[in-house]
Amino acid sequence: MAGVMFLVLLCISAGTMLGVRGEDPYLFFTWNVTYGTLSPLGVPQQVILINNQFPGPNINSTSNNNIVINVFNNLDEPFLLTWSGIQQRKNSWQDGVLGTNCPILPGTNYTYHFQVKDQIGSYIYYPTTGMHRATGGFGGLRINSRLLIPVPYADPEDDYTVILNDWYSKSHTALQKLLDSGRTLARPDGVLVNGKNAKGDGKDEPLFTMKPGKTYKYRICNAGLKNTLNFRIQGHTMKLVEMEGSHVVQNVYESLDVHVGQCFSVLVTANQDPKDYYMVASTRFNKQVLTGKGIIRYTNGKGPASPELPEAPVGWAWSLNQFRSFRWNLTASAARPNPQGSYHYGSINITRTIKLVNSASRVGGKLRYALNGVSHVNPETPLKLAEYYGVADKVFKYDTILDSPQANVANAKIVTQPNVLNLTFRNFVEIIFENHEKSMQSYHLDGYSFFAVAVEPGTWTPEKRKQYNLLDAVSRTTVQVYPKSWAAILLTFDNAGLWNIRSEMWERAYLGQQLYASVLSPARSLRDEYNLPDNSLLCGIVKDMPKPAPYSI
Repeated sequence: MAGVMFLVLLCISAGTMLGVRGEDPYLFFTWNVTYGTLSPLGVPQQVILINNQFPGPNINSTSNNNIVINVFNNLDEPFLLTWSGIQQRKNSWQDGVLGTNCPILPGTNYTYHFQVKDQIGSYIYYPTTGMHRATGGFGGLRINSRLLIPVPYADPEDDYTVILNDWYSKSHTALQKLLDSGRTLARPDGVLVNGKNAKGDGKDEPLFTMKPGKTYKYRICNAGLKNTLNFRIQGHTMKLVEMEGSHVVQNVYESLDVHVGQCFSVLVTANQDPKDYYMVASTRFNKQVLTGKGIIRYTNGKGPASPELPEAPVGWAWSLNQFRSFRWNLTASAARPNPQGSYHYGSINITRTIKLVNSASRVGGKLRYALNGVSHVNPETPLKLAEYYGVADKVFKYDTILDSPQANVANAKIVTQPNVLNLTFRNFVEIIFENHEKSMQSYHLDGYSFFAVAVEPGTWTPEKRKQYNLLDAVSRTTVQVYPKSWAAILLTFDNAGLWNIRSEMWERAYLGQQLYASVLSPARSLRDEYNLPDNSLLCGIVKDMPKPAPYSI
């Protein structure tokens, strides 16, 4: 990020500044993370605020912007944020997970500095420390297309972010103690839409307004802990246009299943009678359905929203069929001028297949979740720092799991230790997520987008490759796996660094259902990976070690 010619700072809102340089523009933010007391479900509870906001501030950026966020931790516990879906090219130092970063200690600050290089789309950020995600610190992060890149739909009248959460009225510390004691989280207490749930008593303020006849963009993200949420808008259909960084074939939906960690962008036209309408989000795949509501108001509206809510679909076969309807828009351009479909992923030879099977068991009488029989634990020294300082052998072992686990791995004894896979730089890899459990799964991979080529019931075998979509599977950053089912993704590991592959169900990630992919460039060159930033926080055994020689060109 060299080559600075000049810098002008423009204050555009509280805590935000825009910088203009001889390189790509800079956005500057100052965030104060504090506790606060709110009543999202009608009962006062402790929440985590960013600049006194819940959910946190929206980051509104454009492709290739440099984002600088100075985070002040005013909590009484260490804190970290991850930017879920931001690829952090050559820069896993900014990923904000415990395998790459030391947490920000109470009363201190840390400045994240990353570029949203060659990306567009709708994303979220959230805390990765403890169970902080259960009580706030999350928000939306959008990357708009550059003006010179055509977008495959007309500019909307406005652009809205909708953050959905299943929600607990217990504090994050109470939930964490529950998990640490070996128990599981019960079902949540409610569902929130942008931190609220409309009461329907005529006193609810609208979350959004629409002018009659105009079309609006809604970015809908599930930042919750464990439940798929079905989203719908009373009396309106939604035209899907983008998901997690990819333009998609523009199908029209009455409702969308938004799995944990996922984001969709839809267009909604205000073509109904002018009054209030409910946005509705309800839990899926549970016997007892929980529902959250938020109001959209027409600007010339006369009258309350109807108490009759649109019904949600039932069962997961419907959801699987919806997944199959998602298609990459091959002719649209994303962050670069060339069409998305010019990348022919289906013709690349697979060099390695990794099958990951999730399981749940007890270790020392306490519940743990695992991938291929290993339940990940974060050592005191972040894995990436141990690698960079040349002391990885003192902190963890590589490849403690097999690419093809034993047939009974879902029922085998679980081992707790750091789980790190060594991946060859620039190899094209197939990853299979196989779910033998009766519960939903949702996985996210940091540092990359991948092609979700299949999600199918049953168990995976090589013959199942005949079912892959090798033409227009969507390039995205999360994928769901239904009960007793599997999912297949394809990607090139061309981003050097250390990258988290995790369950988005936070209870599962917290109790070990995650691992790290170590992607080392043999050249140790700045062309492939940035050096450790000067402001990096150090902890564990590297805290007082001399800094290694930097990478060079």
